[in-house]
Amino acid sequence: LMTLVFASPAMADKISLNELSRYLNGLQTAKGAFTQINGDGSITTGTLYLKRPGRMRFENNPPDKAMIIVGGGQVAVFDPKSDEPTRFPLNQTPLKIILERQVNLAQRNMVVGHTSDGTRTTIVAQDPKRPEYGNIQLVFTDEPVQLRQWIVDDNSGNITTVILGDWTEGGSVSNRLFNIRSEMEKWNP
Repeated sequence: LMTLVFASPAMADKISLNELSRYLNGLQTAKGAFTQINGDGSITTGTLYLKRPGRMRFENNPPDKAMIIVGGGQVAVFDPKSDEPTRFPLNQTPLKIILERQVNLAQRNMVVGHTSDGTRTTIVAQDPKRPEYGNIQLVFTDEPVQLRQWIVDDNSGNITTVILGDWTEGGSVSNRLFNIRSEMEKWNP
């Protein structure tokens, strides 16, 4: 008895690492809504701005004044409970992987998981030189390939999920959005 298995058209193959790298490298600017689920279960929403390489801004919706700015190789977390932002080097977070000038997900030991459920491709990536800084799980849809969500696990028990709403790739995004020093001068929690 022979059984034939037919893949339904909706069941797509997982997107290759090279194709995902090409997509990320082609993603220069983007702006759109995000929903963030924090490790403690709290949820924040706001607008995400992206300018590759190396720049990202999460601006929470009012009345929440909190924001995160990535720029100049730094990550600055602006918390309304604090007069000064918390700052640390970008290379100490897995977000660095998608913000690099040249993303190469196929390099050795970077991707430690690569799966598809038929509609979405999920990869788990880490900095092969610094796996102790945790990993980032990236979820993509295909046709067209688009980043839809990521989950950062910082290896210290903090897991943060960012779900991207409708967002526009391309277009003009001002460099001043990523100027940490300028934001610090204006910061008034």
